[in-house]
Amino acid sequence: MPVIFIVLILLLAPHTAQAEALRGSLFAATSAKPDGALAGLFVGRSPGGMFAPRPDQRLGAKHAVGIGLQKSDVQMIRALIQEAESRKDGYDVVQHGARIKPAKRPTRMTLEELLAWIDATPGQPHAIGRYQFIPKTLRRLIEKTGAKLSQRFDPKMQDQLADVLLAEAGLQKFRAGTLERQAFMNNMAKIWAGLPTSNGKSHYDGYAGNKAMVTWARFDAVMARISPKQS
Repeated sequence: MPVIFIVLILLLAPHTAQAEALRGSLFAATSAKPDGALAGLFVGRSPGGMFAPRPDQRLGAKHAVGIGLQKSDVQMIRALIQEAESRKDGYDVVQHGARIKPAKRPTRMTLEELLAWIDATPGQPHAIGRYQFIPKTLRRLIEKTGAKLSQRFDPKMQDQLADVLLAEAGLQKFRAGTLERQAFMNNMAKIWAGLPTSNGKSHYDGYAGNKAMVTWARFDAVMARISPKQS
């Protein structure tokens, strides 16, 4: 009997090894996690919406911000956003509702220090900087641009991060004349609560105290100056 068992074991061993190998390759093929698309600026929007994740969400900083945004039109838009969001202190603004402020001025902080302050002070608003980045958007933009956490949240960094939002709002299409001025303005108003929509109110009017801080007439006058000439 022992001899028979030994013979059976020897006969079955190759098949068992082959089965384990196949099973291992099956799980090896399916266990790798695909690169998930990063969350859009506004969670819950339809997959094909303006803020739907893009196939190349993980971009290097040069590719994400090096898309010709350093022109006079962008300078004017940035200034208008500051007028609506951070009129007094600009790049060093901390949301007035934050009870515990950062230990340093925002422009003197690294991205790592900024995120650590956010994590250490839950339960309070954290909108910060010239463009009043909220934590979720800030983290998404840092990942999207590939910015290093050791980099400072200085004016250059803040402008670069905001430029990504302008691109997502349709700046290039606006420049090309394929996105109407009012549509582009409404897109921006969905990002910056201090800007009005075409009805004259903030897209988030009444939510957490938000309201438009500039008039639609003022917004439209600035945008009209940089609108592409129509033939």
